[in-house]
Amino acid sequence: MRTGIATVCLSGTLKEKMQACAIAGFDGIEIFEQDLVTSPLSPEDVRKMAADLGLGLDLYQPFRDFDSVSEGLLQENLRRADAKFKLMSRLGMDTILVCTNVGTATIDDDDLRAEQLSRLAELAGDHGVKVAYEALAWGKYVNDYEHAHRLVAAVDHPNLGTCLDSFHILSRDWDTAPIEAIKPEKIFFVQVADAPKLSMDVLSWSRHYRVFPGEGQFELAKFMGHVARAGYSGPVSLEVFNDVFRQSDVERTAVDAMRSLIWLEEQSAKWLDANASATPGGVAGATPAKAAGRRRYPMELATLPKVAEPAGFNFAEVKTDGPAQLETLLGQLGFTFDGRHRTKDVQLWSMGHARVIINEQAPSHSQPAIAALGFDVDSPVIASARAQQLKAPVVPRKVQADEEVFQGIAAPDSTEIFLCQGNPDGTAAWTREFGEGLERPSGGTRAVIDHVNLAQPWQHFDEAVLFYTSALALEPQPFAEVPSPSGLVRSQVMQTSDRAVRLVLNLAPLLQQGDRKSYQEHIAFAVDDLVATARAARERGLEFLRIPANYYEDLDARFALDPAFLATLKELNLLYDRDANGEFLHFYTATVGSVFFEMVERRGNYDGYGAPNAPVRHAVQYDSLHSRN
Repeated sequence: MRTGIATVCLSGTLKEKMQACAIAGFDGIEIFEQDLVTSPLSPEDVRKMAADLGLGLDLYQPFRDFDSVSEGLLQENLRRADAKFKLMSRLGMDTILVCTNVGTATIDDDDLRAEQLSRLAELAGDHGVKVAYEALAWGKYVNDYEHAHRLVAAVDHPNLGTCLDSFHILSRDWDTAPIEAIKPEKIFFVQVADAPKLSMDVLSWSRHYRVFPGEGQFELAKFMGHVARAGYSGPVSLEVFNDVFRQSDVERTAVDAMRSLIWLEEQSAKWLDANASATPGGVAGATPAKAAGRRRYPMELATLPKVAEPAGFNFAEVKTDGPAQLETLLGQLGFTFDGRHRTKDVQLWSMGHARVIINEQAPSHSQPAIAALGFDVDSPVIASARAQQLKAPVVPRKVQADEEVFQGIAAPDSTEIFLCQGNPDGTAAWTREFGEGLERPSGGTRAVIDHVNLAQPWQHFDEAVLFYTSALALEPQPFAEVPSPSGLVRSQVMQTSDRAVRLVLNLAPLLQQGDRKSYQEHIAFAVDDLVATARAARERGLEFLRIPANYYEDLDARFALDPAFLATLKELNLLYDRDANGEFLHFYTATVGSVFFEMVERRGNYDGYGAPNAPVRHAVQYDSLHSRN
């Protein structure tokens, strides 16, 4: 699949954007007119630079408000088009995007539109230019891609075709199956963008909230499957208007964009395989028997190494230059010290199959912070190869002889992700690298890592969703917004189908770039009996997060709990939630640096995180933090 991206997706100057696109590995770019108009580079300079970088110049865009106008205005539009066609010749470009009219259209007449588009196509032909006609979702008279294609078919000129844009099609819930009926030679260009499902006017939605494929909720694989079955083989180019992307590091955004197309290519191939029995509508002479072979389509869709979703958490690592507080806290929770690593300044603490590494190799005066997560996977080498093809940076890690070789990659928020060889019994071979710890009591508490909550900088939240979706096969769940004293916290759960891995990404208010660790994050451990765990922890001197009495009055009003049980919850600072599937008990520790711990007990089939209790936790933590300051 030939990959492309519109320069409007990125921050910076035209020169910086082109360099970033080349570094990310794109085949070509669309030049957004404003980027050229504001650039000191001449068209000839841009043409040479693109050639030097190995970038194709695939599309010049946009040409607006052409059709459905009076004859006088049409003449002005043709003059404007003639100037742009001459400019494109200097750039060495042969395709221009023409949008359906929004601002100046006054005549709703398809015959007139076809006649005006025919005159544009004739002029374009004189310059060797192809016109890709695109139906804007908010077009005044033409806002449907099928309507736009009917006009193209009526004109029947070799220099006029259509541009299919996933946002304009999917935002209006247009059926994508009719794409297959379009002759491939009449599809001049394909643009893709994802988006969250929002209830707002489509123009504002488009201008501010588009995201890269895999970061939203559109059925892009299905859209691309129909495009492939139509016989299209040209560029698949990103056109994403997003306020965050236009303020973020240009090279990093370009890499994220490229990752999204690699992911989309794989998902589209999977969609075609899953729907191979359907007879394609856009390939001449196709039969159901031939349909089973995906590779007969002109568009070649590459796939990545196949990996299963993680089987569970292997470990969580907290980095600090002063481990005393963490050691105390883990000991009070009931974790056992398993010793120090034989060659590294790290400790291992465990409770059942829940393992926490304390890494003492942090810079001086660093606050404790979550630094790494280990996941059990079937094949760490294959999983790492897939992640690297998805542009994930490799984490270097020094090892000595007879030490476990971890495959490591870096997540967008700088958390290190290690892919570990999981064992069916939950054990880990690498724990043998740690020396003798304290004497382990017999029959210890059964526990696992239930979930991990990570804070995300605002610039990289969408990038993180795509990273964990594509590289680790986690499924994003519908996001929620939780009120806190400092603003709304957007919460996005990423999880495996069996819930063995639950990762919660939080977009925290006022979290600045490079300052992720200033926002509190936590690791949650699941146990069988939370009340017993809490009592034992209290006896060891654990400082619980203190829950206000008002919470328990409200809890009683909502659930009519047994008075003795309610008294136990209040006594131990436990929080409670219940739904139709089960019950959830949990408590929080005080915060050390930017890290705190949560202990949970899931009863029945409760699948949530105690969401009604989140505002209470945020408020108490906020009050505790500010009272200390």
